[in-house]
Amino acid sequence: MRVTYGLLRLLRRLLAHELRLLASLWRWVARRPHGVGAGRGFGYARGQAATMFGLAFVCVVETVGMSVLLRDWPLAHRIVLVLDVYTVVFLVGLYAACVTRPHVLDSETLRVRNGAHVDLRIPLSDIASARRELRTTHERADGELNLPVGAQTEVTLQLRTPVRHFTFLGRERTVHRVRLHADDPAELLRSLTRARTVPSPLPDRPA
Repeated sequence: MRVTYGLLRLLRRLLAHELRLLASLWRWVARRPHGVGAGRGFGYARGQAATMFGLAFVCVVETVGMSVLLRDWPLAHRIVLVLDVYTVVFLVGLYAACVTRPHVLDSETLRVRNGAHVDLRIPLSDIASARRELRTTHERADGELNLPVGAQTEVTLQLRTPVRHFTFLGRERTVHRVRLHADDPAELLRSLTRARTVPSPLPDRPA
């Protein structure tokens, strides 16, 4: 029973992820970013555009090649064609999710995201420090969340209070350090510093 429930839960998560990718395609075409609202979005997809579209092009070439090879087997041709088209849509959807779901900074939180599968809200009051740190290798460690693009991160956040993060499969982790990529890390750090150091209102004058 527990195995069946776990499998159903996994299937629901996979289906929800696929639906988010399809919605991201529409948002990308319509130029409607997700979840920015009154905050400010900071992109991180620029560094992976060439790789994603390169893979999509390879898949298109493979689709054409397989169509020629399987032209005498109609059933196999249809099955492979559906799988190849789905793969292309999936790859473009991954990129679209990264474009339409940027990191978001507002007056209270920094929303750190990575496509349709990572969405972590960090209260600004919980950030102890934010610094520029270029890293091209990321070893997995307890309490750390690494979100590289092209194997690279430039911003490191040290948290004063750990926050809860749920993995793609729903496992809960406690995170006290976050490393992320941004197309303009310097501007993200400047904006984050300003948001964290908003002056307190002046006290009322004595009567």
